[in-house]
Amino acid sequence: MPKRNSSVAGREFGNGVRDAIEQSGMTQRRLAELLDWQEAKVSDLVQGKGGVTETDLVRLLSYCRAPSADVEHMLALFKESREKGWLLFPEDGVPEQLRSLVEQEQLASKITVWSMNLIPGHLQIASYIREVAQRSARKLKPADVDDLIRAKLGRQEILRPGREFVFYVHEQALRLPVGGQDVMRPQLNHINVMLVRQYISFRVVPIAVGAHAGLASSFVRLDYDRFEPVVYVESHNTGLFLEDKASIDSYDDVLRGLDRDALDAEQSRRLINSMLS
Repeated sequence: MPKRNSSVAGREFGNGVRDAIEQSGMTQRRLAELLDWQEAKVSDLVQGKGGVTETDLVRLLSYCRAPSADVEHMLALFKESREKGWLLFPEDGVPEQLRSLVEQEQLASKITVWSMNLIPGHLQIASYIREVAQRSARKLKPADVDDLIRAKLGRQEILRPGREFVFYVHEQALRLPVGGQDVMRPQLNHINVMLVRQYISFRVVPIAVGAHAGLASSFVRLDYDRFEPVVYVESHNTGLFLEDKASIDSYDDVLRGLDRDALDAEQSRRLINSMLS
């Protein structure tokens, strides 16, 4: 089956339309009748496709009695879904980009991660997450830190058979003493435990390599059975989904370089064990 060119913003837009309709208690058929549309038009929206104007969208959300904040969010997604990428800005509490990333990872069949400075989020333990969050320049409130920990641990529920996970991690991320030995020893032990899972590949880029292909930034590549691949890049206060072919090709070049420079799986595991001993 050919892969569809539905964008990340388009998929999230479709999910938002579906949620608004479900919360209204109406069926798609009934809503189409009220709007004097073909039912297929509503179905296309739920699937993240276009075919409507902003006015059409506002009418649909009005019939669904969606809150004004949801209407504003959906209008923003509607505009973003027509762009090549999708830039997200955090608000108070759990960052919006984390929620969106989790939703996309749940759709993915393969997740490839390059992490230069920290343990990859999929493998972080709660005390490690807390230490990083408390040191964040965003000055999160204690309640927000707790929410963030729950969200990040919830993200790890996808670490189950049925998906493939490939982690490239720089050695400096393993050696950075986040929270000291009281945090790092159980963190490294947790990674070791996770590596017995056949669907997880973990490879370390050693410090001895020096300059390497991944110096620009950490990122996540998402591969889907039904959609084209996406690359997600996160900075201090933004998250960016990249979907155009030129960007994907560029990050694929980075992954090929990391694959060339990284230790193999057994060498990587021996390195972790040497740190523990």
